[in-house]
Amino acid sequence: MTINTDFNLGVESDALYNDLLDAHTGLSADKSSQLNAALILVMMNHIGDAAIIRDAIRTARTSIDN
Repeated sequence: MTINTDFNLGVESDALYNDLLDAHTGLSADKSSQLNAALILVMMNHIGDAAIIRDAIRTARTSIDN
């Protein structure tokens, strides 16, 4: 299985993005980075598939390297 990079958030996408922004409100840059790391670890645990997680890491890295 490969990672799905097609839009998949449905009608809740804007609300979810705003929830993410709200979670960062009032945090220092360091705390914001900690929140991002914690969220990533929670999501990795939820996914639970090492191959999918590695594919996601490669996909994300490629997206910022290009």
